[in-house]
Amino acid sequence: MSAPKFTNSLINETSPYLLQHAHNPVNWEAWNSKSLEKSRKEDKLLLISVGYSACHWCHVMEHESFEDEAVAEIMNAHFINIKVDREERPDIDQVYMNAVQIMTGAGGWPMNIVALPDGRPVWGGTYFRKEQWKDALKQLSGLYKTKPDEMKEYASRLEKGLQQLQLIEIPEEETPFSTDFLNEILEKWKKGFDKKNGGSQGAPKFMLPVNQEFLLRSGVQLKDQDLLEHSLHSLNKISYGGVFDHIGGGFSRYSVDERWHVPHFEKMLYDNAQLVSLYSDAFSLTKDNWYKEVVLKTLEFVNDELTDTTGAFYSALDADSEDKNRNKTEGAYYVWKKEELQALIKEDFKIFEAYYNINSFGKWEENNYVLIRSKNDKTIAETFNIRHTELQSKKENWIKILKKERDKRTKPGLDDKSLTSWNALMLNGYIDAYKAFNTQEFLEKALKNAEFLQKHQFKKDFRLWHNFKNGKSSINAYLEDYVFCTEAFLNLYEATFEEKWLEIAEHLISVCFEDFQDKNTGLFYFTSSKDEALITRTYELNDNVMPASNSVMAKNLFKVAKITGNRDYYDLAARMLKTVQPQIKTYPQSYANWLDLVLNFTETFYEIAITGKNAHSIKKELQQEFLPNTIFAGSKGASEISLLKNRFKENQDLIYICSDGKCDLPLNSVEDSIKKMKHF
Repeated sequence: MSAPKFTNSLINETSPYLLQHAHNPVNWEAWNSKSLEKSRKEDKLLLISVGYSACHWCHVMEHESFEDEAVAEIMNAHFINIKVDREERPDIDQVYMNAVQIMTGAGGWPMNIVALPDGRPVWGGTYFRKEQWKDALKQLSGLYKTKPDEMKEYASRLEKGLQQLQLIEIPEEETPFSTDFLNEILEKWKKGFDKKNGGSQGAPKFMLPVNQEFLLRSGVQLKDQDLLEHSLHSLNKISYGGVFDHIGGGFSRYSVDERWHVPHFEKMLYDNAQLVSLYSDAFSLTKDNWYKEVVLKTLEFVNDELTDTTGAFYSALDADSEDKNRNKTEGAYYVWKKEELQALIKEDFKIFEAYYNINSFGKWEENNYVLIRSKNDKTIAETFNIRHTELQSKKENWIKILKKERDKRTKPGLDDKSLTSWNALMLNGYIDAYKAFNTQEFLEKALKNAEFLQKHQFKKDFRLWHNFKNGKSSINAYLEDYVFCTEAFLNLYEATFEEKWLEIAEHLISVCFEDFQDKNTGLFYFTSSKDEALITRTYELNDNVMPASNSVMAKNLFKVAKITGNRDYYDLAARMLKTVQPQIKTYPQSYANWLDLVLNFTETFYEIAITGKNAHSIKKELQQEFLPNTIFAGSKGASEISLLKNRFKENQDLIYICSDGKCDLPLNSVEDSIKKMKHF
């Protein structure tokens, strides 16, 4: 008997995630007008399955269900089956994730939705075991045949619920921004701190760099010693944990336990980009060499594993890789057996064992160890009566040995698409590292990526593409692409004082006004007005693993206003913040980037203008300090930029420290300038 025929069309796609499913017996199609029209024409329910290439549970469900011919038979007979890469299409993911959260109270990936032929959802969830999945699909297809009106009625109610989520109430009474408001929020937030392990209580634990950035800044700027100590304690615990790859560098997506020990092993570009910025800032503040080591190792990982020759950055490394038996296993590439480590490290094993906890603390499962630190170098050196430099030398040697051994293993799969928004975050990370360490190579990497973005992801009118793969740019960009690029090019302007970067940032903001703004609220939609409409048009307001695109937009407007004197931008940033402010009180952890903007309004914010032939070297010295409440502009000669206008004096290096457009008399000493700005 011949095998049943199937017509899986994903082989024509470029997304690594879709290609992973191209040989399933399911009649998968990509999301496009043709597949949606087919659903309407055949009056079949849509089955929309959303995931991403590095996702462990996506692989599990594929293996258990989508590779199974009996399951595929049910799916093919009763549904139009659509696979979506959530990273390529965050707009689709956002709409249906909202629906799943309304229906089930939770979300995650894989995300599976059943929708009417018009795209309105009627059922959904995340991972399902095979029998659960089969039963659900049989029931749903039966219900659509026998009681379609009930399904349509439910879809209408759910659609109203989704629209309710997007209703923005403009506050009738404006609450002024105040330090009291911030303190009240922080006191509420502190109740959820994990004092022992850092971060927030419970598991799984996500790093959420945007939250850590805000808490670090607040601790310093609000002179809150408890907050500052907790913030640095969190950064230590995260980077000592197994979520940080002590051998190859870089961070995994999250920890499954409360002590940052065992990660979900996928490594995402967006996490590593933001953590480079965060640990660079932590180094600028503390000058702690461990933070420098974390940044350098992470950038080494990004350079070795996630960088294309064009200067583009790839998206992710998979959680799963082949073990010794050639089975795909989560974390196989990263874990170690004790005997293996003893044979490799030899006479140094006692010190290594204490350093990386090859004991009950560091043991995971099936006699596998995930390297985790619990003591600093000073303590280990004292315990074994060796000098710090000797320990450092030993550690470098251990890493070299283990890296060489690990390179013999099969590497996790690479998601080699390049996303504009994530590339901009990494560009930003390189600039922040350049500022903190004054390493020219980091600036060069940032500039090369900026060149890639301009060449491939910019259209002629400053509109953007979202995706790049196999030399081809595709998918009209989302708000996140515009705001992260704007942020990165502003940062590039501050790092170089080249005015073209500021001009590009302003062009991108103009496109956002044209294509994304909701004139009623002042906020910005996630999707462009030029895109085909989905069932709802969403705002992204809550910070998550990446800051919300509206919060980044508001901060960009604030900064550009400070440099250019554009009062409309400043007023709009304030208006956006006031619109969101009532929501912040409910769950502050989801609004960290908005709260960071609150600090800009409530505390002193400095605009620094540097002029003179040594402007660049002065800027480099100043930017090595932790100065989160500043924006820099500068030039070696006269400039028409508002913050610099009429400030250049021949044969003089001048540092103007301004606040709210008012400037003190210029200084010519870097030391005096730092003292003045650090007077929080």
